[in-house]
Amino acid sequence: MNIKMVSMGCALVLLVTGCTMIPEYSRPDAPIPEQWPQGPAYQEAQDTLGAPLPAELHWRDYYADEGLRQIIDLALENNRDLRLAALNVERARAYYRIQRAELLPSVNATGSAYKERIPADLSSTGQRMTAEEYRADIGISAWELDFFGRIRSLSQSALEEFFATEQARRSARILLVSEVANAYLTLAADRENLELAQATLASQQGAYDLIRRRFEVGLVPELDLRQVQTRVDAARVDLYRFIELVARDENALNLLVGSTVPPDLSPPALSGLTPMRPLSPGTSSEVLLTRPDILQAENLLKAANANIGAARAALFPRITLTTSVGTASSELSGLFESGSGTWMFSPRIVLPIFDPRTWAALTVTQVEREMAVTRYEGAVQSAFREVADTLAQAGTLEDRLKAQQSLLEATEATYRISNLRYEKGTDIYLGVLDAQRSLYAAQQGLITTRLTQFANQVRLYAVLGGGAE
Repeated sequence: MNIKMVSMGCALVLLVTGCTMIPEYSRPDAPIPEQWPQGPAYQEAQDTLGAPLPAELHWRDYYADEGLRQIIDLALENNRDLRLAALNVERARAYYRIQRAELLPSVNATGSAYKERIPADLSSTGQRMTAEEYRADIGISAWELDFFGRIRSLSQSALEEFFATEQARRSARILLVSEVANAYLTLAADRENLELAQATLASQQGAYDLIRRRFEVGLVPELDLRQVQTRVDAARVDLYRFIELVARDENALNLLVGSTVPPDLSPPALSGLTPMRPLSPGTSSEVLLTRPDILQAENLLKAANANIGAARAALFPRITLTTSVGTASSELSGLFESGSGTWMFSPRIVLPIFDPRTWAALTVTQVEREMAVTRYEGAVQSAFREVADTLAQAGTLEDRLKAQQSLLEATEATYRISNLRYEKGTDIYLGVLDAQRSLYAAQQGLITTRLTQFANQVRLYAVLGGGAE
């Protein structure tokens, strides 16, 4: 008896862990260059090769601004999209458990009672009678013996889909961290633009009051008064525009966080933010293969590969087993008495002979695998392009910032000289207005360039896989 039990246990283990008809998997070659692009635009990236890789750097170590760190913490806790991604992972895990459980038999206990009145002309004794039957059984119903790996292939496919949802959750986390950082930076930039608009309006209002007094005593023509009035009105328009933008930026940040951001965590002016750490893209584009979205595409490719094994196994015989042991009696009181035991053993085999649907299903799974390969390759190519574009922008931003700073200094000098010339009467007020417009545009341009530089650092960290656990 012990030998029989051991044999049955070994057979069960073989059924659960045996081989399958899944094709051997090999990762497709990445259809991208091995090295990052070279050229003048990428010099900055080449200069940071000693810095850490984004995937090795926790976001707390990368984002040095304390207010931004606390806001990201709030978003990771409260954001509904990230919460939904986590629930998708739990659902995929449950689906995998369901599919995995198909490998094991379902054991059920049943009890039944039967009572029937039989007339005399239908009775075997020629007399009417009442037939009774009571049963209590425990057994297995239609358990498929997975000799050819069909269920194991489906289980492997479900496992890879579960892994894919986990990678999707990691991608959602990276996206959330970068979106919160960008919203924080945009709010800081628009607040700085609002302060600039307020200062410009105050300056233009002062100039307008001065020229109006001069106009009233006949020292300047009305044209000068109307010209400076246009600048006051333009500054007022910008003031209200940035008031609206700041409010909208706050609403966007609150939505990402999933709750109202405390006022004490509001960002300072963009120029007052703590810079982020330098990053390295690495020396090879293979770092892209660790990005969660690339891993997700590969998991889905593996799932499609496993489905081929299930489709192949469907071409072979399918064996199911139904069996039970129990007790039966014509009287309820005798149900568990000696000699009332029953058993039933009913194996069943289905051998496919002609079913064109199974061959068509195999073709479908093979085509789906090729589609998954194409999607994987496309994801790798898109990731390479994202990183290359970000590196190209990073390589030119430092020079752009220096050029913008120099432009601002030149326009400040021009504005100062134009004011002096107008005060001395050697130039008309139109020269002052032109210089003031150029100065205001240069100041806004400097804010925009700083925001672009910060946003580029956020994007580089994200596209290289930084921000996941």
